[in-house]
Amino acid sequence: MGISFWQIAIVVVLVVLLFGRGKISSLMGDVAKGIKSFKKGMSDDTSTNNQEENSKSDNPDSEKK
Repeated sequence: MGISFWQIAIVVVLVVLLFGRGKISSLMGDVAKGIKSFKKGMSDDTSTNNQEENSKSDNPDSEKK
């Protein structure tokens, strides 16, 4: 009961007929923008955390108070 090539082909044809090629390509472009934005946010978060850790290690007297 596995998925055969013909079943996948029929699903692909139905999706293209329902949404059209233009809609699918614009949707994929939006997904790519979202992924890029997510990666940028994650790298910004990591660099912010590194800067905070560096500032804490530069001033050890502030932790003792």
